[in-house]
Amino acid sequence: MSDELKQPAKKEDSIRVPKSAVFLVGGIILGLVLGFLVGRLNGANNLPTGAAVAQQGGGTGGVLAKVSADDDPFLGEKNAPVTIIEFSDFQCPFCRRHYSQTYSQLKSEYIATGKVKYVYRDFPLSFHEGAQPYAEAAECAAEQNKYWELHDKIYDEQNKQGQGTVPYPGQETVLQWAGEIGLDTGKLKLCIESGKYTKEVQKDFTEGASYGVTGTPSFFIGNDKKGYVQVEGAQPFSAFQSAIDAALG
Repeated sequence: MSDELKQPAKKEDSIRVPKSAVFLVGGIILGLVLGFLVGRLNGANNLPTGAAVAQQGGGTGGVLAKVSADDDPFLGEKNAPVTIIEFSDFQCPFCRRHYSQTYSQLKSEYIATGKVKYVYRDFPLSFHEGAQPYAEAAECAAEQNKYWELHDKIYDEQNKQGQGTVPYPGQETVLQWAGEIGLDTGKLKLCIESGKYTKEVQKDFTEGASYGVTGTPSFFIGNDKKGYVQVEGAQPFSAFQSAIDAALG
């Protein structure tokens, strides 16, 4: 483990949503809640997903009664006793730090051993021009059963460019990367350009905001029985280990 991993994560170890975006998302969530209330008055029975969640506390360490994994890609056993739901941005340097320094250890010690189901949900920040197109490309790769291969490739290629936020290289470069890991780039391009997953990615963002996500990466760890603890930022493995073990216990 590197010296950097031994240090406690600082507040700046995640990228925050601009206040204007928070107000916008807040308006969307308020609209969903109001819509729900109106629906109830008219005899509707279903709450829109993510519109309201029982919550105690807030920020890091806050506990949510339930967090939806939606139908997003996951690693591990479907019915694993603990779920980690990551809300992330493919162009965020702190998300890349988590991928490089912590993710592989989570895979080997918890995901591969059947203890954790790991879900990736998108939270594309508006000031990252590549966040949305990267996310849509990965969703399209899932149609060829290569979501995680492209997920890893995107982060690996950015790592080659050094530290900080790496500029988005454009669709053609992403397609080239996809070809290198065995994707049918023709099918992938058609899927991307159709905009098939634009709303799906935006839905992840809206639901993440409704759970209290204000920056990336942000994680929810737990299960529906005990609730979910929120862990924010590129935290060291020990922070995940504590939350996972508590949920397992």
